[in-house]
Formats: sequence, structure tokens, C-alpha cells
Amino acid sequence: MARIAGVNIPSNKKVWVGLTYIFGIGRKSAIDICTKTNVDKERRVSQLTDDEVLKIREAIDAGYPVEGDLRREIGMNIKALKDMKCYRGLRHIRNLPARGQRTHTNARTKKGRAVAIAGKKKATKK
Repeated sequence: MARIAGVNIPSNKKVWVGLTYIFGIGRKSAIDICTKTNVDKERRVSQLTDDEVLKIREAIDAGYPVEGDLRREIGMNIKALKDMKCYRGLRHIRNLPARGQRTHTNARTKKGRAVAIAGKKKATKK
């Protein structure tokens, strides 16, 4: 099992799939890293040599913000929006969707479980 950027990469996965387990590296970035380091993206992680793992680790350190640094940067960006009290910042403060989605219905993932309001009855058809 290879350890890159503080993440254990599963041994049975292909290299490009295993790299996507790192926060901040998606499919495109993983394939680009494999191309830059001349590692066959279709090989399994368990077949990588220590030298190839080192090359991949150096490529990620050199050109990609990942894991803790990226999470910290995203958190600081959101905090700046909140401090500015701009529209997106207010949406983050209120824990509502910030990108224009409807909230009359849906948005349950962001808003949390629906809470019943005491005394309010459902409208019935007559």
C-alpha cells in the first residue's frame, strides 16, 4: 500500500484511480500526473516501484494543492466571504445553498432534516 500526501492508496486499484483518493486530485489531474511521471496509468498500485511512488509524490508536491493545505485554503475563502457579508457569505452563514439552487422544495442535504411546525395543518382539498 503506497502512502502519498498522507493518504493510503489502495493496492488493488489502477494508479490513476488510486490517485483520486487524494483530496484535490480528480480524474484529469491523476492522468496528467501519470503522464508527467511516465508511469503507466493502467498498472496497479501494488506493482509500482519505490522510485515511481517517489516520482508521483514529488509531482504532486510540486504542482497540486492537496489534502490539508487545500482544505485550509477553501475554509479561508469561505471565511472571507462570511466576513464580507456578501450574498454567498450570508448563504454559508445560514447553511443554505450558495449557488442559486431552489430551496422552496429540495435542498434537504444542506438544510438538514425537515422539522414539523406545531399547529400548522396541511392544506386539504375540498
